[in-house]
Amino acid sequence: MKVLSAEEMQACDRVTTERHGVPSIDLMRAASAAVDAFAREQFPHARRVTVLCGKGNNGGDGMMAARLLAKAGLEVTTLLLGSQYELKGDAAIAWRELSVSSNRFIYEVNSPADLRTHNAALETDLIVDAVLGTGFKPPMRGLAEAALEWASASSAPFLSVDLPSGWPADATASKVEARTFPSDAVITFTAPKPAHVFGELTRRWNQPVVVAPIGSPDEAIVSEQQIVWAGSAHTLLQQPRAADANKGKYGHVLVIGGSTGKSGAPAMSSMAAMRVGAGLVTAAVPASIAAEISGFAPELMTYPMLASPSGELASNGITAQQFEKLIEKMSVLAVGPGLGQGPGVEILLEAALSDTKLPLVIDADGLNTLAANPPLMEKLAESGKTGRIIVLTPHPGEMARLAGKSTAEIQANRLDAARNFARNSGVTLVLKGSRTLIAHPDGRVAVNTSGNPGMAKGGSGDVLTGIVAGLLAQFPEDAARAIEAAVYLHGLAADLAVREADEHTLLATDSFQYFPNAFQFRANRFCKSGERGYVWLQGLPKRRSAETAG
Repeated sequence: MKVLSAEEMQACDRVTTERHGVPSIDLMRAASAAVDAFAREQFPHARRVTVLCGKGNNGGDGMMAARLLAKAGLEVTTLLLGSQYELKGDAAIAWRELSVSSNRFIYEVNSPADLRTHNAALETDLIVDAVLGTGFKPPMRGLAEAALEWASASSAPFLSVDLPSGWPADATASKVEARTFPSDAVITFTAPKPAHVFGELTRRWNQPVVVAPIGSPDEAIVSEQQIVWAGSAHTLLQQPRAADANKGKYGHVLVIGGSTGKSGAPAMSSMAAMRVGAGLVTAAVPASIAAEISGFAPELMTYPMLASPSGELASNGITAQQFEKLIEKMSVLAVGPGLGQGPGVEILLEAALSDTKLPLVIDADGLNTLAANPPLMEKLAESGKTGRIIVLTPHPGEMARLAGKSTAEIQANRLDAARNFARNSGVTLVLKGSRTLIAHPDGRVAVNTSGNPGMAKGGSGDVLTGIVAGLLAQFPEDAARAIEAAVYLHGLAADLAVREADEHTLLATDSFQYFPNAFQFRANRFCKSGERGYVWLQGLPKRRSAETAG
């Protein structure tokens, strides 16, 4: 799913009407029907609804939704921020249709003082924010700002139409400095804008942000942003396996890692690679912990390497001949989990970058060794620019060391940091964190919106490394989507896990038991009526008795 800028979204609507013959009023009707269905689905106990409408098309969506909500039997109060005589185009049509409907509680608000005469509307079960939409340019002024102050006194949840009013559609930061309307759910249309995938739009991390299709054909959804939603790649995982499947068809992952006291890291990576479907997985670890690693699962194979007295990989831990023999039948290499940073690691990375063209995933101590060794960084770029698949999975601190910047500098502009590094090095960079970014060598960036604060614990990165390696082994011909699907699946499984418990108690390995549900999950769900579908960018659909996907 492409992410469109505000200007591109406006062009999409225009092209839908002018070239594909879909009247703009029909797009508004479809949007309002989506708001109506979504509001009743997400807030089923709401009997009283207050709808705040601006004078633009966002307000028009709200007016039409208000009419539909009232038709469904809810008590709806609609406040237009401005005069009906200032309305134009489709918004004017929406107001006329609302005015002749059975809805009796329709009011114009022409000054901040007028708002105070409608304080009873704050005693409601739901506030629909349809004040400012994609076309908004900061700062928020006038009646919109006054309405924010007024509405903030309500304890009701807020449903945002398109965006929480005041939030710039093109913002790529997680937060914005300007004040915005609060939000407990967001519904946008056709395609997400940058704010929908980058921003913390809702009051809680697990509240829904969804995209509703309203009739624009795929040909009209065009963007030059080179930003996509990572969850779209999840369909790759839902292809059924052939009846004559065998383990040789799904690749052999080699995880190289571990040291004394850090046996869990390669074990978790290996387990994750197996759990996502790799045909075979071997963990190459220092001999001193090989037996311990074997104990994690009988299906896991091990390869012992010579250890130093400190328990890390010795400088002669694996010879060139042994390395060549070891990788002979492998499909993917994953290097770094728990490996330490001794001299053997540098030699190993040199071999992994120079002596094989296999897809390579580098994480943890592998990244730190790279960052501390300029010749290895040069070797990385040389290897990446041959078209070889190399994946780096740094957290912000590791990214800072790789880029020679501070962590604050990386976090200040994650998008550019990830994109520039991937382009310059010829690698796929997975910059972890809230809204993990998957930056590809061609400049395209996928933004992941799954995951939760419970993942901020040791081991999460090791699990992700294994998932990435395991999916690359199965889908070598579609590596970019395999990596994006891996990141989305990792966060989604954790989201399903905390729905059963609490994010404070989540362990990295808890998500393993939710992998089956995560594989089966459909991000495109329908409301109860079956008439409208929504793509879930954030949050999880409500449970249903027949639901099989978590």
